[in-house]
Amino acid sequence: MYERARFLPAGDKALVIEFGDSISPEVNKKVRNMFVTIEKSKLDEILEMVPTYRSLLVYHDPLKAKFYELCKKLREFEEKLSDVDLEPARVVEIPTIYGGEYGPDIEFVASYNNLSVDEIIEIHSSRNYLVYMLGFTPGFPYLGGMSEEIATPRLKNPRTKIPAGSVGIAGKQTGIYPIDSPGGWQLIGRTPVKLFDPFAEPPVLLNSGDYVRFVPVDEREYKSILNQVKENRYKVKVTFIDR
Repeated sequence: MYERARFLPAGDKALVIEFGDSISPEVNKKVRNMFVTIEKSKLDEILEMVPTYRSLLVYHDPLKAKFYELCKKLREFEEKLSDVDLEPARVVEIPTIYGGEYGPDIEFVASYNNLSVDEIIEIHSSRNYLVYMLGFTPGFPYLGGMSEEIATPRLKNPRTKIPAGSVGIAGKQTGIYPIDSPGGWQLIGRTPVKLFDPFAEPPVLLNSGDYVRFVPVDEREYKSILNQVKENRYKVKVTFIDR
């Protein structure tokens, strides 16, 4: 983590505030704190912000504030980040069916780590995962906090189409594919919950700073929830924890 953030120009309408050169909850917390602080300030010149693992991309109106003027304001915000009072974090429960046609790579993940399939499921579903950032496709959550006991390399040959809702592992990370897309993650399960729906408000289920908890379900429960999702009757379970 840097002692002071770095302010880097990103074209003529954006700047990057970089808080560190590694991925960690501590660095990401500073990203979230700055995001909240800027959002609450309602600065006229700020157009949009995109939080990432270790930095915050800030789009601004160059006609309302010059780069160095904006940096000066944001530096003042940075100096008060320790005073930011964050609201409790959401923990979003994601019902997941593991293995079989829904998680065709779970046997490989188990054998690679010298574990049983049941142990993979137990370890994967035993903790809350921090949503560091969204990217790759709309609503794709990059989750932190996975046990290294189940870390597994990506596929050597990525699939050309992975079904929406697929839950995968790539190295020390786990994530969920919100839409049908290509990908090279090891698939261990699938959720019937929609992470991205362009017709919903908001269209994205998860946000940076949320937590995800995978909840194992059987095929009967999976299909029941899937039907509820299709009929717009399903509501994800959300609890809250202190940050």
